[in-house]
Amino acid sequence: MPGPVLVLNAGSSSLKFAVYRPETQRDGLHLLLRGELESIGTRPRFHATDGAGASVADAFFEGTKVTDPASAISFVDEWLDGQLSGFRPEAVGHRVVHGGPRFREPVRVDEGILAFLETLIPLAPLHQPQDLALIKAIARQRPGLPQVACFDTAFHRRHAKVAELFGLPLSFYDEGVMRYGFHGLSYEYIARSLPDVAPRIADGRVVVAHLGAGASLCAMKARQSVDSTMGFTTLDGVAMSTRPGTIDPGVLLYLLQSKGYDAVKLQHLLYKESGLLGLSGISGDMRDLLASDASAARDAIDYFVFRIVKEIGALACVLGGLDGLVFTAGIGEHAALIREKVCEGLSWLGLRLDPAANGRNGPQISGPGSRVGAYVIPTDEEKMIAQHTLETLRVESG
Repeated sequence: MPGPVLVLNAGSSSLKFAVYRPETQRDGLHLLLRGELESIGTRPRFHATDGAGASVADAFFEGTKVTDPASAISFVDEWLDGQLSGFRPEAVGHRVVHGGPRFREPVRVDEGILAFLETLIPLAPLHQPQDLALIKAIARQRPGLPQVACFDTAFHRRHAKVAELFGLPLSFYDEGVMRYGFHGLSYEYIARSLPDVAPRIADGRVVVAHLGAGASLCAMKARQSVDSTMGFTTLDGVAMSTRPGTIDPGVLLYLLQSKGYDAVKLQHLLYKESGLLGLSGISGDMRDLLASDASAARDAIDYFVFRIVKEIGALACVLGGLDGLVFTAGIGEHAALIREKVCEGLSWLGLRLDPAANGRNGPQISGPGSRVGAYVIPTDEEKMIAQHTLETLRVESG
């Protein structure tokens, strides 16, 4: 039986990790540890839980040397070595945000693939550099250790061409300027979970709402992605914590031509200062906004819900109807009021909410007689990455 698999999921200033032991049971994986190193480079906080969810570490580090992806993985590696008595992973699986037009499946990383992924940094400037820095750091520290890149874009790469196009000269499409879609690892995990959790809708027309700091929606038919609200980058679609979602390109031209913005300032505005934070002027964290009495907080929440309902309506049209709606990720899994407001906005589709079930966070939150089945299903990107890593190496070894 293969040895343990280390999963790494890098953010712009954080590093999530999980360790799985392959087993022979149906899902083939047993979670040993998971955790996160937050606020890398400022005041790092490290917290971790065991496979049962019990806390095994929770501490801030003052004056720490954890300042970049390389030092972060060294810290995590040393901690795991102490927890698991000489921990040595057999493989490492990475979430890589952008795979471009080339990758439809996870792939074992080599120098050529790494060089290609570096060309995609402008398409995901906050995440792709961190993802690749981790891969390089591990390659230096443990040469020869298999590393598998699992792409957030891959699940959407079978869209019809019409769903990939922008209304630009076709030469841009040929160069890779297209709608890619993201959060694919999350959506793929939900797709694999549907037959067990929601068999009535599993192979029907389903919209999955991945609502967190980053947010998007995915239209699935028979558990395959048909369309997504995110496009060329992670800025498109519904509003997010600090990203605006869909915006008239003329606004961007106005900022460049009339307000003195350059590309650097515009990028910062779109990735760091917009969305819920920009609308409310209070916070990009939905928990803060739900706890606030400020009118600006209510406006931000209303806009968030309005855009979600509008996009679900559009995706229902793409699907030719709607059999199911699934909420996932931080807001989707825990914010009952947001789910309630979204479902109210979709009552015209025959969706009827069960308030008590919604208050319990599901799993089924649609009531008797609802024509659309609504569910809350926790996502697990790290487990999806571990499964892909093992499957990729198994195929490679024959």
